[in-house]
Amino acid sequence: MAVKVIHVGVGGWGLDWEQNIVSNVPSVERVAAVDASPAILEAAQEAVGISPDVCFSSLTEAMATVEAEAALITVPLPFHMPVVLEALDLGLNALVEKPFAPTVAEARNAVSVAAEKGLLLAVSQNYRFFPAVQTVKQIVESGELGKVGSVSIDFRKHVTKDGGGHRHFSLPDPLLVDMAIHHWDLMRYLLGDEATAITCETWNPLWSPFVADAAGAAVVEFSEGAHVAWRGSWVSPGEPTTWSGVWHMEFERGEVIWRARGDRGTTADDFVIVRPIGGKEERRKLPALPLHGRRGSLNAFAEAVASGTLPTPDISGANNIGTIELALTSVESAAAGRRITLGG
Repeated sequence: MAVKVIHVGVGGWGLDWEQNIVSNVPSVERVAAVDASPAILEAAQEAVGISPDVCFSSLTEAMATVEAEAALITVPLPFHMPVVLEALDLGLNALVEKPFAPTVAEARNAVSVAAEKGLLLAVSQNYRFFPAVQTVKQIVESGELGKVGSVSIDFRKHVTKDGGGHRHFSLPDPLLVDMAIHHWDLMRYLLGDEATAITCETWNPLWSPFVADAAGAAVVEFSEGAHVAWRGSWVSPGEPTTWSGVWHMEFERGEVIWRARGDRGTTADDFVIVRPIGGKEERRKLPALPLHGRRGSLNAFAEAVASGTLPTPDISGANNIGTIELALTSVESAAAGRRITLGG
């Protein structure tokens, strides 16, 4: 039986969730839509046929009318924590968009509240749910090439004003917190390790339409010795990468090159190439993931709610604290112009 979900925040990106994700995940049933804006609710009714009878201005109002087990929270970041805490207080499990919280302290508090109430709080770190990522995870965990020593990641997009406005133009940290948070999360997930320090620098190229820095570079150190060199840009004139970026991972006994998540979140551009030392280069066959990306994270959340277990991959709020800390420390390092340790 599908998990009954109230969707909170159905404008902009939330409407995209309605149009492309929620209706394509059989393990969930959206039983109500919530938004503080009557105009946004009306637009959602017209766009995806939500009945006005199940549209509400607050989560508390919705829960007084419908029965639900969970909340899908896709409101803007400043409202993440208030809505998450409201959902937990109402006894709802919660799946929230990234970035999970504006501070590590707020993230830890929400995780603690969920644990006290016996509820699942999860974060839609949807890049974990792509065929190439799952294949690389298996390679790392199997030990077939030994331990990972060094990783390099290149992320490039070329966003201009030609197409009009862009939702990232005015964000305070459009690269490190809103975009690179996916890369920080994949580092932790694939290495199965936590970052101990980061050195980060950002800048804004002369032609950038962004208010804040749109390009940057970082070196991330992990507790078991791996170092990750990351470069990213929203305004690069170079060949655009997929959203995951292009990864080169150096192991004791070879190299793995991979990428994932093409435009609009497709799997068509996923690939994994394995180059063992002294062996033949191999392009790995990737698993079929009918529910990938955000569909995958929503489905994993719903299955975990139904079974009472952690989602697989683990996208719990508790697991995501390391990602939030790394993202926010990258901002701190760039602002300070020096190496910053984590967990202090």
